[in-house]
Amino acid sequence: MLVVKLIAESFKYAFQSIVVNRLRTFLSLSGITIGIFSVIAVFSVFDSLERSIRDSLSELGNDVLFIQKWPWAMGEDYPWWKYMNRPNTTIDELEAIQERVDAAQAAAFNFALRRTVKYLNNSYDNATIQAVSHDYEQVMPLDIVQGRYFNPLESQAGRNVAVVGADIAETLFPQTDPLGKTIKIFGSKATVIGILKAQGQGTFGSSSDKQVYVPLNFARNFVNMRRVGTTIMVKTRDKGSNQQLRDELTGLMRSLRKLKPGEEDNFSINEVSIIKQGLQVFFSALAMIGWIIGGFSLLVGGFGIANIMFVSVRERTNIIGIQKAIGAKRFFILLEFLFEAVFLSLLGGLLGLLLIYIGTLLVQDTMPFPIILTFDNIVVGLIISMVIGLVSGFMPALTASRLDPVEAIRFGI
Repeated sequence: MLVVKLIAESFKYAFQSIVVNRLRTFLSLSGITIGIFSVIAVFSVFDSLERSIRDSLSELGNDVLFIQKWPWAMGEDYPWWKYMNRPNTTIDELEAIQERVDAAQAAAFNFALRRTVKYLNNSYDNATIQAVSHDYEQVMPLDIVQGRYFNPLESQAGRNVAVVGADIAETLFPQTDPLGKTIKIFGSKATVIGILKAQGQGTFGSSSDKQVYVPLNFARNFVNMRRVGTTIMVKTRDKGSNQQLRDELTGLMRSLRKLKPGEEDNFSINEVSIIKQGLQVFFSALAMIGWIIGGFSLLVGGFGIANIMFVSVRERTNIIGIQKAIGAKRFFILLEFLFEAVFLSLLGGLLGLLLIYIGTLLVQDTMPFPIILTFDNIVVGLIISMVIGLVSGFMPALTASRLDPVEAIRFGI
């Protein structure tokens, strides 16, 4: 009952303070509002960006290893000149992996490059042409909504067939069914046999909507594979761990490339977890920046709350004296002003969160990824507000609790 009474009285006095001194309260609370807005807005953008990136990475597959000449791990010491001189992966290496690696469920070969795709008078510039071996669909599943994927004969013979992304299909065939139509890639004709499901804009600017998949043996007729980045993708049988597959691949690749014991690998085996580890460090640094950005506003907001509370103590000195004269304990006065400080701080925090929510609605259509004010960030914002209120209101509350009742009653007379 005591706590309920304290909260009720604190709410009443805080509300009166807001009503009577609107401008003073608004100016004092603006600091905490801006502080919460800055911190939680930064967190919301970073969390939404991180979620979007992780969703994009998950499409690569956590159980897939990528054998390439370039490592994904970046750092201050990145000897790119050494990696540049490494040999590209080859189809012979793919075949050896398919035959000799027991931990592999499936393996595929691909390379990508940009080209213009044409159909009659329509064209699509800078489309990503993905040249893939037949088992690509088993390693990186394709969501085909119309038509089909290449059959084994088409892949082996290098038939001029293609599976196109939704954006390309819409641009080249605005008013007709794409299936069975003939497009031009590499200056050569290819028949459309499949349409991919619309994916939308990817976080990194890439999307299957802007891609065309063709059989590897078809693309080899027009592209020198020594001049493009090639990749062997291997999917593990054991989804719980990639280590056994990594060990087998390392041993086989070293054997195929005749590397001596102790000699450095001239290939890289990449996986999604490498990027995720780098992202963790990156977003931790961004979170620190967010705290620094909002910290100054929160500091100003804390001083604003403290100012309101010191003024409130001064205005209610007579009332405090009367309360103590009729038996009110120090802790009662202390808690009364602390509750009031927390309430005012929470009010500023709620206004900041409301501004963020409105902001997410306004910028939703202009951002390449959805920005969401999550429940976790709301809780963080409210906790920060409460802590600021407690810290800022403690000294004014302590001052009020230590007032001499006689001097307090005589104050202002």
